[in-house]
Amino acid sequence: MTTTHTTVVAGGAAPAIGFFERYLTVWVALCIVAGILLGRLLPDVFQGIANLEVAKVNIPVGILIWVMIIPMLIKIDFGALSQVRSQWRGIGVTLAINWLVKPFSMALLGWIFIRHVFAPWLPAEQLDSYVAGLILLAAAPCTAMVFVWSQLCKGDPYFTLSQVALNDSIMIVAFAPLVALLLGLSAITVPWDTLITSVGLYIIIPVILAQLVRKSLLAKGNAALENAVSTLGPFSISALLLTLILLFAFQGVAITRQPLIIALLAVPILIQVLFNSGLAYLLNRKLGVPHCVAGPSSLIGASNFFELAVATAISLFGFQSGAALATVVGVLIEVPVMLLVVGVVNRSQQWYEAKD
Repeated sequence: MTTTHTTVVAGGAAPAIGFFERYLTVWVALCIVAGILLGRLLPDVFQGIANLEVAKVNIPVGILIWVMIIPMLIKIDFGALSQVRSQWRGIGVTLAINWLVKPFSMALLGWIFIRHVFAPWLPAEQLDSYVAGLILLAAAPCTAMVFVWSQLCKGDPYFTLSQVALNDSIMIVAFAPLVALLLGLSAITVPWDTLITSVGLYIIIPVILAQLVRKSLLAKGNAALENAVSTLGPFSISALLLTLILLFAFQGVAITRQPLIIALLAVPILIQVLFNSGLAYLLNRKLGVPHCVAGPSSLIGASNFFELAVATAISLFGFQSGAALATVVGVLIEVPVMLLVVGVVNRSQQWYEAKD
């Protein structure tokens, strides 16, 4: 039963990318404008929202993050981990990129561009926070949108599902230590209690709830699960957009004073996506991995779990932090950059499969 559903969700005949997802960059841009305007018009309202905290966790944002993440996690079938052995080379490449290359390369890029190259044009008091946001963005591999990218490059749905399930399993235990290590290497104080709370709230509890819901839906048949995933999808995107409006309501003054900040923060994010996707693609080719596995491997290796990054940045550093803004920039450029990578993967298939 589970295998059949995997085929439908990860590689079925439904449209590969929905209306909201296709124009996510447009919606994010509109949220930037709306957030800045509302923040200026209703400052007291948004200050009141910012004060709704328990143990440094903002309650409205926490609810929005759950609405954002849980529908994505419902798609994940942890039973797919049994298929890992059949695609061990592609799995190995993706794991190496996700957990050994991407976080550390982003920390390096943050150090190069934020602390040195772009430092004269950025507010000095936010440099550490920007680097922290970039690290958070790269510390967890994408969970949901990779199914879309896999469909667009005709990727093996079983590989995609097993890779995502494995990454999520690793993320439960590795995200907090990895973030703490990289923040420490970057000389940024690690609030361990808040970090552990964020992992519990935004990874462990949502994973448990999502799997309970998935099990309940599957008991009613695959159609029930597919309908639920389809129905909840727009709520997930809407929650993301509402979160961004809140963020930019607080970031508006800083952005209007220095609009160049967003463009500067986008540079290391763009470089790390292109570098990591290209490295994964070339390694897969060197190891003789089929193109239908190499495509999603390179895309999973490059994309970020920006929903988790946004939530953790808010919890650790606050709405008005440079870290929160840096993670939002990741949302802004995610779709166009990943579509670019998909295009390269598709157009290079003949070269990839050619004999040396």
